[in-house]
Amino acid sequence: MQKKDVDVVVVGAGPNGLAAAIVLQQAGLSVLIIEGKDTIGGGLRSAELTLPGFTHDICSAIHPMAVASPFFDTLPLDQHGLEYIYPPLSAAHPFDDGTAAILTKSINETAASLGIDRDAYIKLIEPLVQDWPVMVTDVLSPLHFPAHPLKMARFGLKALTSALYLSKKFKATAAKGLWAGMAAHSIQPLSNLSTSAIGLVLMAAGHLGGWPVPKGGAQKIAQALAAYFLSIGGKIVTGFYVKKLEQLPSSRAVLFDVTPKQLLEIAGHRFSSIYQWQLKKYRYGMGVFKIDFALDGPIPFSSPDCRNAGTIHIGNTLEEIAMAEQQTANGIHPEKPFVLLAQQSLFDATRAPAGKHTAWAYCHVPNGSALDRTNVIEAQIERFAPGFRERILAKHVMNTTQLEAYNPNYIGGDINGGIIDIGQLFTRPALRYSPYRTSAKGLYICSSSTPPGGGVHGMCGYHATQRVLKDIFSNQYKQP
Repeated sequence: MQKKDVDVVVVGAGPNGLAAAIVLQQAGLSVLIIEGKDTIGGGLRSAELTLPGFTHDICSAIHPMAVASPFFDTLPLDQHGLEYIYPPLSAAHPFDDGTAAILTKSINETAASLGIDRDAYIKLIEPLVQDWPVMVTDVLSPLHFPAHPLKMARFGLKALTSALYLSKKFKATAAKGLWAGMAAHSIQPLSNLSTSAIGLVLMAAGHLGGWPVPKGGAQKIAQALAAYFLSIGGKIVTGFYVKKLEQLPSSRAVLFDVTPKQLLEIAGHRFSSIYQWQLKKYRYGMGVFKIDFALDGPIPFSSPDCRNAGTIHIGNTLEEIAMAEQQTANGIHPEKPFVLLAQQSLFDATRAPAGKHTAWAYCHVPNGSALDRTNVIEAQIERFAPGFRERILAKHVMNTTQLEAYNPNYIGGDINGGIIDIGQLFTRPALRYSPYRTSAKGLYICSSSTPPGGGVHGMCGYHATQRVLKDIFSNQYKQP
């Protein structure tokens, strides 16, 4: 790469790298993004993985946190080609008897699907939904004294509990199952402390903003972010994989949208022995095995609600989901895994030829697993949608090794940049005054391995830039 001085270099063009670059460019700095692949996006990429005309989301698919992000909300992304489509139902959770629990924007409608647990659901969720608009920035931030301490305390008392403990607020199968599916997004045993946090956040996001799909594919989010960044003077170089710090052009700061493993490989020689030790001890969580389907028609779910939902949580009861997640964490491949499924083409006609459809599905697997889980995932879908297999035209699978090869941030197939359990909730990636500042002057980490963790929201990148601006540019540029 030609050596040309810039103020800041951002390594990696995922949502956090793009967010970081935008904030710094907005502050009047000259910013260069360097991306290893030929296309930008990180986990925000789409492609014809199966057959011509079928657009599949390679990694992320449904984006409640993108519309909930306080930073993305400040950007004119609609002016750069981003359009969200909102399914009638955000999520549905089918059961063996043909019924389903649902998540909609209406708290009352969602609660009504839960039968005898209607009031318990409203009591749990309504206060959080009411508090969320003034609390969202505190929730999606590193550890700090919150702007609204009482509201955060009320949230924290529930969020830091295990999902199994909080499930005791419900009596019947429907509410318990819906809750388990939400909490299973934490990608860890539901008995772990803090697994309630992601379930509560996803439910609140569903009631406030919904769980949308980007028209045309997840890639559209990345393209809109990049287009805005370029429109304000930023620069992007693709197809340049950074292996060593010395490859980078001269700058006053470098932000890495990578996880600790890659950070050590690129810049470990610049770090203190204690910081190196901390990064080496960083823990990655369960991986995923993913399948993309090209279908001859919509998935024939037994439950009508499932035919109107963008996301389907397949796992039946709380007990079944909890057992599957615990077994996976213990290195076992369950015969009936929890399956996350998205059916974007039901609502976005650009995803498939007329009359045809796509489906996106994955299950959790032990980190680094190479076992083919195609049959068990298909069996779980068929269980709630008899005739599903007959509609498969083509499929594309990715195990943990293939996922990591595609996106080096997915270590062992871990799509969250490291497990977000109680041991790493507040100390990711290391126990430091600022989680974004490394031990080397001018080097920072801004990936999902920093607070607030995984998800397409850009807040890791946003908060990292606040540290950079204070540390290096406070006397030169006004913070945006």
